[in-house]
Amino acid sequence: MLNAEEISFYLSVFKGLNPMDIYDIFKLAHTRKLAAGDIYIAEGATHQKLAYIRKGLIRAYYLKENGDEFTLLLQWEGKFIASHDAIIHQRPSRFIYQALEDTVLMEVDYEKALPVLNNNPRLSSTQASFLRGMLAESMARVESFILLSPEERYLQLIREKADIVNRVPDKYLATLLGITPVSLSRIRKRISTQGKR
Repeated sequence: MLNAEEISFYLSVFKGLNPMDIYDIFKLAHTRKLAAGDIYIAEGATHQKLAYIRKGLIRAYYLKENGDEFTLLLQWEGKFIASHDAIIHQRPSRFIYQALEDTVLMEVDYEKALPVLNNNPRLSSTQASFLRGMLAESMARVESFILLSPEERYLQLIREKADIVNRVPDKYLATLLGITPVSLSRIRKRISTQGKR
C-alpha cells in the first residue's frame, strides 16, 4: 500500500490526478536502480520502458560506425526518459540510453500500462501530456539548431540545468551542442572573458 510520502511524490509528478489514479499508476510502477555506466535501453531494444528520473542522469546517444558517439539528449532529476523510437514509432531503438551517474528511476512498462491509461480519462490525459512533452522536447532540440548559435545553445543548457557542466564530460556536452570539445572550450573562454568586463 502507498504511504503518505509516496502519495505526495506521485501527486507532485502526476498533477491533476486523484489518489485512486495514483494507486493505479503505483500498481504498474516499480523502482529501478542503475549504476553509473549501466545501459538502460540498448540499441535495437523494442520494449517500451517509460521512467521518471528520481535521482541521477541519463544520456541518450548514437554510436556511429567509426566508433564515434553523438549525444542526442540528457535527462536528469524530475524528467521522464523513454525511447522515442519504441514509444512513439513502435520500432527498435536506434539510440543507447546510459546512466552517467548512479540513477534511481520510477519505471513503467508502457505497453502494459496502456489498457489502464485508456480506461481512465484522467490517466489518458496524463498520457497525452507526456507524449506532447516528448514531441515538444524533440522539436525544441531541432529548433535550437536552426535558431540558436552553439554559444546560445550552451547558455540555454546551463540556464536550464546549471550544474550539468560539472556532471557531464565535455565530449558529451560538445556533441549534444553539435560542436567539438575545442569549440566548447572557446565558448567557455569567451563567456568567461565577457563576464569579467
